[in-house]
Amino acid sequence: MSQQPGSIARILAVTGLTATVAIAGYAAYFDYQRRNNPDFRKSLKRKLKKHAEEEKQAKERAKQQKLAHVGEYLTAELAKDPVSTDPTQREAVFTSNVELGERLASVAGNELESALKFYKALSVYPNPADLLGIYQRSVPEAVYEYIVLMIAIMPPVNVSTFLSGGAQGGPAAVAQAMAGQAGNTGAGVGEIDE
Repeated sequence: MSQQPGSIARILAVTGLTATVAIAGYAAYFDYQRRNNPDFRKSLKRKLKKHAEEEKQAKERAKQQKLAHVGEYLTAELAKDPVSTDPTQREAVFTSNVELGERLASVAGNELESALKFYKALSVYPNPADLLGIYQRSVPEAVYEYIVLMIAIMPPVNVSTFLSGGAQGGPAAVAQAMAGQAGNTGAGVGEIDE
């Protein structure tokens, strides 16, 4: 009876040694083929290239799925609870959405909901470029990424005006477009720097 555990240990030792020798032998064979066989090198390069291409395609598919998911979520949420366009409510909409966004951002798993609140706040803010800069510095990276995706999918009116004005006439056109969009006498308009 006492020899049985010794024989099991011996069998495990021989099995481990055999596996180690097999792995070392394969590594030596692989290295030899890699160094001396041009067809083997070409085959390795093709496999690596194919693998890199498959990874690239998988990342692109994941990106498209994420974009579609964010777009569906944004559309559904804005249909349920649209952003107020009433100029008298802008400040209240902005502060409530920023507060909710900050609260949601502090809890893991609420990145998309938090980004929606920040997006709504951005859509009523008179100077979206400054607010995006603040978001980039203060909001977690995952939330900021969702905000940027939402802007790319459905740009708010003040952001699309800012972008189209910036492409046509520089800071003066942007300031004029922002002044018209803000609906006030120019608060925050003179702060645009390019």
